[in-house]
Amino acid sequence: MTRGGVLPVGLAAFCGCAALLLSDARRPPRLLFNTTASAPIGLYAIEPGRFHTGDLVAVFPPSDLARWMAVRGYLPANVPLLKTLVAERGARVCGGASGLTVNGRWLAKAQPRDHWGRRLPRFDGCQVLSADDVLLINAAAPNSLDSRYFGPVPRRGVVGRARPLWTREARR
Repeated sequence: MTRGGVLPVGLAAFCGCAALLLSDARRPPRLLFNTTASAPIGLYAIEPGRFHTGDLVAVFPPSDLARWMAVRGYLPANVPLLKTLVAERGARVCGGASGLTVNGRWLAKAQPRDHWGRRLPRFDGCQVLSADDVLLINAAAPNSLDSRYFGPVPRRGVVGRARPLWTREARR
């Protein structure tokens, strides 16, 4: 491995160990190293507490969704997603063949298949979000596995706001 490759690997190992030391099964993580293309690859501080529409958040998906994602190889079980919170209580959200909308504003379209060619589910229908639900999307990443596919998720799964500490994009 070249010297240029040692630093990122070492940093990832350090971050993984730090995340394990700073969190346990009873407490949400304080650090998260994102390796997916849904958000910039890198290290994020998770700030529990208040979060708002427009924030990048760390969220644990419901258990049935987490199992499905793990079986398909998208994300290991018990790892939070990083997504942008795009709608909360009172918003009217609709999904269908033409895409996902919030209060009539088009956000993004679901892809019919994943990058392995497997069919993907799609959120179909309309609902007004209750205080217990949020809608998550990363519109900048067309292949992001988000509410386009699984619809609103329980607000209680949101760990907190994710603040980038170091990302691959920041180095460019």
